[in-house]
Amino acid sequence: MIVVATTDFEVYHGVVNELRDRGATFTTVEPDDELPEQTDVVITDEDNADAFEGVPTIVAAPNESRRAVEQALAALRGEGGRTIIGVDPGRKPGIAVLAGEMIIATFQVPIADAVDVITREAAEAVDPLVRIGDGSRLQSAKLVNQLEGVRVELVDETGTTPYLGTGARGAGDLLAAANIARLEGEPVERREIEPTAGELQAIKDRSRERSETNRAIDDSLAERVAAGELRIDEALAEHRDTDESATSDADEE
Repeated sequence: MIVVATTDFEVYHGVVNELRDRGATFTTVEPDDELPEQTDVVITDEDNADAFEGVPTIVAAPNESRRAVEQALAALRGEGGRTIIGVDPGRKPGIAVLAGEMIIATFQVPIADAVDVITREAAEAVDPLVRIGDGSRLQSAKLVNQLEGVRVELVDETGTTPYLGTGARGAGDLLAAANIARLEGEPVERREIEPTAGELQAIKDRSRERSETNRAIDDSLAERVAAGELRIDEALAEHRDTDESATSDADEE
């Protein structure tokens, strides 16, 4: 059982709310009280970090309640509680964070924000592992190449998207991400992908849709977007600046 023992009101409030949200079994005591016999792990504050000899202790800061609770839950589950982040890549990737077999968080964000979300979740975990599906080649390569400081595996995502019944529309990417997290992949540090003509055209079409003047970026900018060097908006801005510079030069002549 998890025991919360702290004199810090902010730590107490944050940790207790997190534990209640997770449906975890816990109790609270004063730091100088005797711990219950069934205590498995203690969550406390920095001032009382050394008060619980012989018992696994998690020290929580006022603004890190979630991290402390996840560490405590992982300690309860033992080695099976490792944090694994599964990613179903795409223009709006599904992201699922698992501790053992339990899904503890899910996200679905634009590809431009995905690395920040994954990095934040990995930073809050002990010995995290990121597993990315090998579909959506350009997006998966972008994620692999931009993630730093965390172990990454590339997973064959065939069959990971489940059948969705009535009322479940929109959950497919998140469920696929959870399934990807459960599959062993190949360790990878970089993924080099040469975009196809069709993939470049799709990027150019997206840029035209987002352009105020209904103009698409050129092939060189599309290749940089495909490689993850630029976002669509950045490529459009660069394309616009180039056009304006060329127009200005022509006027001077």
